[in-house]
Amino acid sequence: MSHKQSILIVDDTLINVLLLKEILQKDYLILEAASGEIALQVLSENRPDLILLDIMMPPGMDGYEVCRILKSRPETASIPVIFVSAMSQVGDESKGFDAGAVDYITKPVNIDLVRARVKIHLTLADQQRATEQQVRERTHDLELTKRAAIHMLGDAGHYNDNDTGVHMWRMAAISAALARALKWSVEDAHLMELAAAMHDTGKIGIPDSVLKAPGKFTPEQWETMKTHPEIGYQILSKSDTPLFQLAAQVAYCHHEKWDGSGYPRGLSGEDIPECARIVAIADVFDALTMARSYKKAWSVDDSIALLKEDSGKHFDRQMVDVFISIMPEVLEIKEHWDSQQTAE
Repeated sequence: MSHKQSILIVDDTLINVLLLKEILQKDYLILEAASGEIALQVLSENRPDLILLDIMMPPGMDGYEVCRILKSRPETASIPVIFVSAMSQVGDESKGFDAGAVDYITKPVNIDLVRARVKIHLTLADQQRATEQQVRERTHDLELTKRAAIHMLGDAGHYNDNDTGVHMWRMAAISAALARALKWSVEDAHLMELAAAMHDTGKIGIPDSVLKAPGKFTPEQWETMKTHPEIGYQILSKSDTPLFQLAAQVAYCHHEKWDGSGYPRGLSGEDIPECARIVAIADVFDALTMARSYKKAWSVDDSIALLKEDSGKHFDRQMVDVFISIMPEVLEIKEHWDSQQTAE
């Protein structure tokens, strides 16, 4: 048995409600309301597929006001509203459309016209919902594709480093948490997380002889390694999207230091992009607190002590203070990603 669509009839005159109900009840489920106030109460518990709304309903709110309220609320904004009124002047219809109605039927109503208009607008509403669902699905697919591409770029940067595990994803999540604490918007912090995961993309261009060199780098190897930020920038900046422009800045500047002693350009202070200052803290903290083949994991307390010691030298002092203030969230992130690594 097919599901019947529902229609809410709002009119303060009972005979009008009964007439519309008689016209439509064979094909639709009918809800009723004798005033705008009652209609809003009905809509707090029901979601009809369409509303037939009278305009003049003294002494309460009129139909225009009811319609404006419905269109201002996300939960009811998409329900099509057809005004059914004895007010038939051009200005009345125009005011109805301005309030958000999709159609206007004048009283006394024509039976065939009511049925036709209701059917048309229900069909259009169904088509609109189907289109919106398709858009949501395409948007979701694009988001998955984007994340997959970012994951591949991030993995490529660490392809020859077997010790990093989930480091890049963990530090990316920590970077996003710090960005939010620094009053970045939710959307921008989301971009920060994706961009941070690509911070070492430039290591793609570093020879294995350097990346896998045992022990400390020679001066020549170190100079080669120091080129990876610019390589990452050259790769990521080829896209002009906000995400990859942000990622390019992160890749280029995450080894710069507050006092100007970093590389590749020796930037200092606020000349270093804020995104790179964020990633520098998250990257170093996470690297310290993870075990590597050549070192044990530092304790959280010792890692925080180093951040404090290097405040104003390596790191933005105020940013370190904010980072320490969100340590409970940082540790939750670490616990989550550590469990992911253990599961692997």
